[in-house]
Amino acid sequence: MKVAIIGCGGLGNVHADSYTAMPDVTVVGVCDLEEAHARAVANKTGAHIYADYDQMLAESGCDIVSIALPSHLHAEFAIRAARAGKHVICEKPIALRSEDAERMVSECEQHGVGLYVGHVVRFFPEYVRVKNQIADGKLGQIGVVHAKRAGGHPGLARSWFANDNLSGGVVVDLMVHDLDFLSWALGEVSSVYAFRQRSEWQDYATATLRFKNGTIANVEAHWGYPGGFHTMLEVAGSSGTVRHDSRNSNSLTIRKAASQQEGARFAEIPQRPETLNPYAKELRHFIECIRTGGQPIVTGRDACRALELALAVVESAETGRVVYPAALSTKGETK
Repeated sequence: MKVAIIGCGGLGNVHADSYTAMPDVTVVGVCDLEEAHARAVANKTGAHIYADYDQMLAESGCDIVSIALPSHLHAEFAIRAARAGKHVICEKPIALRSEDAERMVSECEQHGVGLYVGHVVRFFPEYVRVKNQIADGKLGQIGVVHAKRAGGHPGLARSWFANDNLSGGVVVDLMVHDLDFLSWALGEVSSVYAFRQRSEWQDYATATLRFKNGTIANVEAHWGYPGGFHTMLEVAGSSGTVRHDSRNSNSLTIRKAASQQEGARFAEIPQRPETLNPYAKELRHFIECIRTGGQPIVTGRDACRALELALAVVESAETGRVVYPAALSTKGETK
């Protein structure tokens, strides 16, 4: 399989490292507005540098485009790839507006190419174990869930993160991980109530979700946390409780290009010490799905649902009212 990468920042480098470790995958093209970033990725992959995206689509011979651009650009570049007949691997969030996400899904379906969105938490083994325990009934009826992720403000490294119109802010960019996981593990959400507080380099949000199965989930996301990136998950059911806290384990011990580090080029990306980290597992899975036509663990429709939940959180925080996600489809202004 031949892959081209658009966006050579932090996650573009993660994609490049993962692909170069796959013996049956070749990176044939890279493209980035910042030539130094493109050249760094080209040097490690042996790929050709393209200054023009459409030229890369036309001339590189790629089968797949890996999109690691700022979030507001995902829809445009994914649709252009689909129209060129290329499979699309796109970082989360799928887009910043629901109508753009739906267009990405429909364009990929129309042109017969796959759309694979990087909700990488589905590939973290501790989260997979929790999901399986819920599905197997080992925890009984799930009553309450607490989920949290926090880290330095990525806007200190890449300024676009600090602009909601470009990143979606802490909810659409960071909380969306847990919103996707909880939707995957617990099903449909019936209502959302949220609060958000922002200052120059602090962005904090908390949301209470009521699921149709009766579960209540409290979800927190924080940019600007001074103690380093960490995640927490606690699921309490009628038959037991399961907890995960990355600060009490060895699962998240490597910090790459932390945003608090002076002069850092890239936002903080959690890494893992094992040979095949979740990002590599995810990309390998997507490649195999493209090769075999198999159903991916996370679909484009899943990514659309995660975005709708994130937008419901944003709307609730802005209005101070409960939001019912099922009603969003009739409210174009919240999309």
